[in-house]
Amino acid sequence: MKKLARFIVSVKKELKRVRWPKKKEMIVYSTATILVIVFFMAFFTLTDTVIGAIVRLAS
Repeated sequence: MKKLARFIVSVKKELKRVRWPKKKEMIVYSTATILVIVFFMAFFTLTDTVIGAIVRLAS
C-alpha cells in the first residue's frame, strides 16, 4: 500500500509540473493534425487508385 500511495503522490506532483496548452495553441495543433491526416489520406487514395489501374491494365 505504501508503494501505491507514493506512486499517487508522485503522479500528482508530476501533473502540477505539466504545461498544458492554451486554447489558441490547441486550435493550431489540431488544425495541423487534421491537415496532415487529410494530406496523407488523399496521397494514399491517389496511390491506391493509380496502382489499381496499373494492375487492371496489366492483367
